[in-house]
Amino acid sequence: MSEKTKSVSADPVRKINIKAQTIRAILPVLGLVVIFVLFNVLTKGGLIKSLPLALSKVYVTMIASVGVFFIMTMGGLDFSQGSILGMASIVMCALSKYNIPLAIVAGILTGALLGAINGYFYVYRKIKSFIVTICTMFLLRGIIKYLTSTSPIAASMDYINLDSTALKVSVTVIVLIIGFIAFTYTKFGTHLKAIGAGEKAAMFAGIKTDRMKFWIYVLAGAITGVAAFVSTIKNGSVTSSGGNQLETQILIALVLGGMPISGGAKVRFINVIVGSVLYTILESGLIMMGLTTQFMQLVEGIVFLVFVAIFADRQSIQVIK
Repeated sequence: MSEKTKSVSADPVRKINIKAQTIRAILPVLGLVVIFVLFNVLTKGGLIKSLPLALSKVYVTMIASVGVFFIMTMGGLDFSQGSILGMASIVMCALSKYNIPLAIVAGILTGALLGAINGYFYVYRKIKSFIVTICTMFLLRGIIKYLTSTSPIAASMDYINLDSTALKVSVTVIVLIIGFIAFTYTKFGTHLKAIGAGEKAAMFAGIKTDRMKFWIYVLAGAITGVAAFVSTIKNGSVTSSGGNQLETQILIALVLGGMPISGGAKVRFINVIVGSVLYTILESGLIMMGLTTQFMQLVEGIVFLVFVAIFADRQSIQVIK
């Protein structure tokens, strides 16, 4: 077969791939619009009236999603983010009675330390990421329940008084801007996508994959510590359920935003923003319709499976690292 014939035969395939990529890019935004309009109709305008309240729930999910987004880009998973948020929240609330800046820094460092534990066992002990983080999730969840068994751990009034929409929006926007710039315009994002697309190839290209994977887990933990700050100033205390189910919310949000479950080159930072807003509106709409928790989980599960089927990269899909 001549080169010209090969080129002609490859053109239709290339056009189909371009169309598929375009559809994948548009679908999350289209889904956001459709779900917003649908629930606004079903609630007779109730959703748009309560939109500020609904979006007040998005800050923690959106911030924590940034760290998990980096992890998933390189082909890993993290199921421990909810437990990390709970532990960081306990540290912040406990120390806020003595020194507020110290409490915030200590909470973020707690998240980074717990992320380092995940990274150590994943990278240097060669245990799969989902196994390590599931173990960490259960271990930390047990510690959280033990520490809060008698009563919730409350923050100081000075700490709680920091709560304001302006502060929460500012913190969220700062995290998003830094994450977007680092991922889109630096080698950081390029290396992450290279590891997700093929770790051996990335290693041969000179990327220090093990070191980068370890520090990504540290970074994700620290970012979740920032999310814990936003959560604690809003709630004012930590209970035994602090951070519960956050990891599930993050995973669903990222997939709804168009995140390929196996990471790689097709990942876009917009997945974080669109997915977090889409998940929040979906959950708020279901709550306003008066559905039971079980039925809400059923609907969310169906939507999740549909989006996984659409955004799975079947050409490079692999077992999660």
